[in-house]
Amino acid sequence: MDRTTLAELLDVSVLDRLDRIDDLPTGDLARSAALRKEGFSAEVTAALLTQAQLRTEAVGKLGPYAAEMLFTRDGLAQATRLPVAAHHAQRLLAAGRADGSDAPVRIADLGCGIGVDAFAFAGLGAEVRAVDADEVTAAIAAFNLRHLPGAEVAHGLAEDAEIDGADALWFDPARRRVGRANARGATARIADPDEFSPSLTWVVDRAAKAHAAGVKLGPALDHDLIPASAEAQWVSHDGDVVEVCLYFGAARQRPGRSALVMGERTLLVHEDDVPATDEDGIGRLGAYLLEPDGAIVRAGLVTALTGPLQARRLNPSIAYLTTDVAPTGPAAAGVTAYEIVDVLPAKIPSLRKELIARGIGSVVIKKRGADIVPDQVRRQLKLPKGERATLVFTRLGDKHVVLLTQPFTAPGTATES
Repeated sequence: MDRTTLAELLDVSVLDRLDRIDDLPTGDLARSAALRKEGFSAEVTAALLTQAQLRTEAVGKLGPYAAEMLFTRDGLAQATRLPVAAHHAQRLLAAGRADGSDAPVRIADLGCGIGVDAFAFAGLGAEVRAVDADEVTAAIAAFNLRHLPGAEVAHGLAEDAEIDGADALWFDPARRRVGRANARGATARIADPDEFSPSLTWVVDRAAKAHAAGVKLGPALDHDLIPASAEAQWVSHDGDVVEVCLYFGAARQRPGRSALVMGERTLLVHEDDVPATDEDGIGRLGAYLLEPDGAIVRAGLVTALTGPLQARRLNPSIAYLTTDVAPTGPAAAGVTAYEIVDVLPAKIPSLRKELIARGIGSVVIKKRGADIVPDQVRRQLKLPKGERATLVFTRLGDKHVVLLTQPFTAPGTATES
């Protein structure tokens, strides 16, 4: 979206039509024709349809607030999920004012995108001064924060922003390459942290000097890039690994790596929870297979679960655990559990024969440490119709195995029908 189209979109009558877009017939062609008949230009019509689509897509991240916001496709892709943004806000607000007073915490959001984190900061009582390098994105952020008097947005570079007087700094460096879009219109991700905007080196330098700071990054961040002075927290939400956040200064709770699992249940795991050794029993299969949450895997903290879940690793280099007892307690929030029904042969003809004999005709295929392509295996099996099961291709010690499993649901837990 360019500046001219955004200016037209921000017209009161156009925004009103966007809010009433569901009054129109369903389908883009029908809606486009109706909007053109009402007198909207082709450009504004396209913008209205795009915003309606993005609002629908944003509900999963932002809930009902999405219906009152504007977006760019890249902005929505990089936007924080609202519950995670609230967690960021709680961390920075808990760090308090640099002067120790009880006045509102002042946060400089340096790279605010469409404004979701700033929305959470201001919504929880902070005074927010936000900037974004893209003029259209900054204008959209200002629109999204219009009901929060404690928030201001300006167009500008993070490197040029005035941060004197800020109690906390928040960074979300741009990690997409402007001008290189895929078929859906989203731009390509940047892999090199020094090519982020602003660069990770610059961000860490500023964050380390602040009273409190947070830096939101992609979860694939190399552990070697984590400064010794920071806490690196990987976060998952409803099973999706969404970020790693570096916290500095008063926002840092414990140095080192941690993983936060957010969803119906919450679990926080820290590298201090990792046992000095977990060699006992590696490669001995139990009654249950445990698949750790992705945030725990990314943080390198799989073995932190072995003690609480009385579990052991299948293989020293594979992020699966096994246990003889059903997973219970707080740590169970950090795994997806499967009952192990049997160990099956790995060769396709023998595997197919076993599955057919058991009446299994549909399989979910999971893998770790196995050189297979699940879709290819599924085609090779050519199973007739039958019951559904989960196959796990992995290694037990040095041996390649196929585990026949079924999802485990703890007693008293509701299951989907």
